[in-house]
Amino acid sequence: MKVRVLNLVVAVVALVALSSSVFAQGVIYGPSTQGRRSPEAMKAAAAAPKPTYDPKDFSGVWWGRNNSLLMKNPMPGFTPEGKKAFDANKPSAGPRAVVPALGNDPIGRCDPVGFPRNLWLNTRSSEFVQTPVKIVQIFEWTHATREIIMDGKLPEDPDPRWYGYAVGHWEGNTLVVNSKGYDERTWLDSLGNPHSEGMELEERWSHPDAETLTVTMTLKDPKYYQQPWVGGVQTFKLQLPKNVTVLEEAYCVPSEEESFNANTRNVAGTGKKDAPADLRNQIKQ
Repeated sequence: MKVRVLNLVVAVVALVALSSSVFAQGVIYGPSTQGRRSPEAMKAAAAAPKPTYDPKDFSGVWWGRNNSLLMKNPMPGFTPEGKKAFDANKPSAGPRAVVPALGNDPIGRCDPVGFPRNLWLNTRSSEFVQTPVKIVQIFEWTHATREIIMDGKLPEDPDPRWYGYAVGHWEGNTLVVNSKGYDERTWLDSLGNPHSEGMELEERWSHPDAETLTVTMTLKDPKYYQQPWVGGVQTFKLQLPKNVTVLEEAYCVPSEEESFNANTRNVAGTGKKDAPADLRNQIKQ
């Protein structure tokens, strides 16, 4: 017992020392955000040494361009209930786009984004933090977190949560994550595709080289879709320098969002500060 405690103390001291030395130097860099990075960060990334490669070490900040669940694979058809839910969603992107003042995208009122949408929203980065018993994903947009319990068991009938419940295990060098128990108020994407509380996801993550992560996803939701969503390969790149690249602070602040909606969004869409009555009623529900 004393040996384990001593080892833990040594590890904590080492981590604090490393963190202190990094911040004492005053050098941290932001990752790619919506495809853009500062000139200083780009220069530091170009000069950074290549990280040591471990196929099971996903730690670091990662960014991907033009990723989505399906990756251009065909989307399955809706069930009648799924079509009803889809028609009720009014997005501000894609072929059904309406002006934001007339839409009902949950993120327009700072509701949690949920998973998997937060993996791609606004083309922002995310981070993996690993421990022996769990892997934590941190998403730059709203700094939301998602815990993946290693070698755990999913609850049988869980109360829904914005980011669901997730467990993971290794199959060789592939991290397999299974999850369920998602709150159906979140959307799958900016196009307004819905999911029910019965949605289940399987993700298969691979780390083929020191600077690349890939994932494929399969979504099953028989209440809303006639067949599973079977996704293509999504690719994410490590943001260098590895130990001093940190996520930007990007929160959805309700007071700021309310002010923006009243003074910009609603005025541009309707000429009035108040949201349309039917939209206010939807929000109250």
